[in-house]
Amino acid sequence: MLPSDLIESLKGLPGFDETDFVNIHKEAKPPVSIRGNSRKRKMDDVPFKMDRPVPWCKNGFYLKERPVFTLDPLLHAGAYYVQEASSMFLEQAVKRVLSEIKVNYALDLCAAPGGKSTHLLDLLPDDAVLVSNEVVASRVNILLENIIKWGNANVVVTQNDPLGIGKLEEMFDLMVVDAPCSGSGLFRRDPEAVSEWSLNHVELCSQRQKRILADALPALAPGGFLVYSTCSYSADEDEKIADWIHTQFKLEGVSLEWPDCQNGVVLSESPVFKLPCYRFYPGKVEGEGLFIALFRKSGQNINNELVAAKKNKERKAADFPLSGWLLQADGLEVFRHKEIVFAMPALVHSFYQAFHKKLNIRKSGVRMGEWVHSKLNPDHELALAQLLKREGFPLVNLEKEQALSFLRREAFDISDNVVKSWNLIVYEGYSLGWIKNIGNRFNNYYPKEWRIRMQS
Repeated sequence: MLPSDLIESLKGLPGFDETDFVNIHKEAKPPVSIRGNSRKRKMDDVPFKMDRPVPWCKNGFYLKERPVFTLDPLLHAGAYYVQEASSMFLEQAVKRVLSEIKVNYALDLCAAPGGKSTHLLDLLPDDAVLVSNEVVASRVNILLENIIKWGNANVVVTQNDPLGIGKLEEMFDLMVVDAPCSGSGLFRRDPEAVSEWSLNHVELCSQRQKRILADALPALAPGGFLVYSTCSYSADEDEKIADWIHTQFKLEGVSLEWPDCQNGVVLSESPVFKLPCYRFYPGKVEGEGLFIALFRKSGQNINNELVAAKKNKERKAADFPLSGWLLQADGLEVFRHKEIVFAMPALVHSFYQAFHKKLNIRKSGVRMGEWVHSKLNPDHELALAQLLKREGFPLVNLEKEQALSFLRREAFDISDNVVKSWNLIVYEGYSLGWIKNIGNRFNNYYPKEWRIRMQS
């Protein structure tokens, strides 16, 4: 049973139909959708058939039924991300931004578990840097896991309060704030959330959203864009927040090139300043509840690339014999911090050097491995990285059950000739991780904390 206070609060909002809304929550099963990692492979390589595309996302697809994703090695290889279809509408906002400005630095402020961050990594230019931030300590590890699986080098993962991010004044050309909310848009996926919903909770969420935005928005560059979104239907968390953003920060609303009611997406307006906003209702769209709006800060967008800091010669390792390990060594900073070797694109390296003492940085670029006795013991990040030159390693191709055993860190037989050294485990053309043949056996280096516990 949906809360009666919720129904009353939604009456009169654009696109709301009480009968349809109630019925869809009683009867329909949520659609299942995935978004492919186009920078690794094409979506026609996944083992299950896509039913039809998500209309607002180039690499988004609906599935006819929900498979057991945990038992698909390609999920663990970062071939795709299981994401609710409405959330993929972020792509339309980012396309609008990229048609206006060049993005050097982008921020996903409330990033865990990583759906919007991995999407941004596909959409942003190759030389742009994404800072993926999550303040809640218990959620950072799943964000790190999903970012590492996606395989991009042009990303920094941070664990900071929005106030700390806001101190990076006028840093970001694009900020995405998918704000914590009352969660009414996800009732079909999480029925337990219905019992937690109340008007008081909506008010508390609205105040928290304002606090998050007020703390973080000083980091938005002149001429930069803000994407604000929630998975709530409540106007107090949606259109009224849009008016508040305009009043407090003088940001202007920006229309997207998506006509009202196309594919069920409802064009809305903020009550006071008539700023363009977009609403998603299950039953009208094949997806869950979503609110999203795009804003632009006044001023001229300038080239805000950081000047590279002076290189620390004590930590620099220019003589690493790693050129055969990387697809593209040009434009990368490969260096050693203590015994750990990192590879970072130039802008990532500049960001790291400028802010590693001001931010709690959990990941920057790609951790290549540990330098031991003039040799590199490769890290799991390197196995999944898009910059890895796989031809530089012996490859061990596994069948599905072997791959699942590898992901469980169980013993399994290998029919291929395994070189007495580091070997890259591959499934259906995708890298999964490392084993090391030490003669009478091999060691499995898949991360213990990521291992699959589910049996077939």
